[in-house]
Amino acid sequence: MAGIGGLLAAYDEQMRGVPPNLPLGVSCEQDGPLLRIVGQFRGFISAPSDVGVRGAELDWLIARQRDYFGARGEAVEWKTRGHDKPDDLTDRLHAAGFVPEEQETVLIGMAGEMAAGQALPDGVVVRRVTADADMRRIAVMESAVWQQDWTWLADDLIVRISTAPDEIAVLVAEAGGEVVSAAWLVFCAGTEFAGLWGGSTLPEWRGRGIYRALVAARAALAVARGVRFLQVDASDDSAPILRRLGFHAVTTTTPYVWSPRQTGRKPQ
Repeated sequence: MAGIGGLLAAYDEQMRGVPPNLPLGVSCEQDGPLLRIVGQFRGFISAPSDVGVRGAELDWLIARQRDYFGARGEAVEWKTRGHDKPDDLTDRLHAAGFVPEEQETVLIGMAGEMAAGQALPDGVVVRRVTADADMRRIAVMESAVWQQDWTWLADDLIVRISTAPDEIAVLVAEAGGEVVSAAWLVFCAGTEFAGLWGGSTLPEWRGRGIYRALVAARAALAVARGVRFLQVDASDDSAPILRRLGFHAVTTTTPYVWSPRQTGRKPQ
């Protein structure tokens, strides 16, 4: 296995370009060193590990993104990593009105090492789903977990499945017909990576191995497709579990978000 430096280098090289299989209606635009992704529930800025500009030129680049999405009446997320350059990037984002959301840990694991089966609690089953109705059930579960309206998630997953059904695998864990946890695997065409997303579980079902079982199930799907690395942006709750499974922390990630109606919170 590559060392931490090798994993981070692979991540920077392969996971910071144009996302594969953009959903219908979503497009990418290049603005200097940045990729601007337009047409999602909020705009998204992808940058290399070093944007290559400093001082006033960087301030102008940041302001241009803010003003572009401001003219559209949309929020925008600039995804930063803990090792990004220059060192004052986040200070300059903040000065331009971008607000940091919760920091997460970027973890990478070897897919083949994560695919071992995990026992589920009695009465819980894991299955892959593709129906629109199941995406809406997932959104209801996520809304309960986060105590926010996550209706947008159902729409996002439905579009992604209809656009590229072979590039996303959505799994649910159910008990008595109720979705108690959900997670999805996103294949990254042209790379050695697949991303693990979701993984939220209703509070009363946590600590029973469901999250680990969903990791193993997605890892098995990744291995079947020849994927080498699994990548996760992990919360403080998930990161310890994943590290015990063998994932390695390579950096951190913090979304910086600007909104025309800035509240400092996600617009979901």
